[in-house]
Amino acid sequence: QVQLVESGGGLEQSGGSLGLSCKASGRIFRINEMGWYRQAPGNQRELVAIITTTSEGDTIEYANSVKGRFTLSRDNAENMVYLQMNSLKPEDTAVYYCNALVQTDRDGATWHGWGRGTQVTISS
Repeated sequence: QVQLVESGGGLEQSGGSLGLSCKASGRIFRINEMGWYRQAPGNQRELVAIITTTSEGDTIEYANSVKGRFTLSRDNAENMVYLQMNSLKPEDTAVYYCNALVQTDRDGATWHGWGRGTQVTISS
């Protein structure tokens, strides 16, 4: 029903910057949540940043480890989110996964899923 396609990532040096994009397509009535998680080898998948939309507006949540360095933004017209990652550290190395909670019709049906992931590697 809904597909998430990620782009960006790659190899960067410590202190550098990278950007990630994720586009949602398919049966989309409203995107309720959209953002990024990451998983490093041997670790559990963890939240990086996510934007949640309610009737009261948008809120963005960041992991403490990325606050002040990463910025999540959203393009509602394109059903996309962008993660700008600055001051990158080797510990930011992980596979980054786009995640979304989508309302697929006016009756409130929802879809919750993941993109395939994109590798981010930060060298020291």
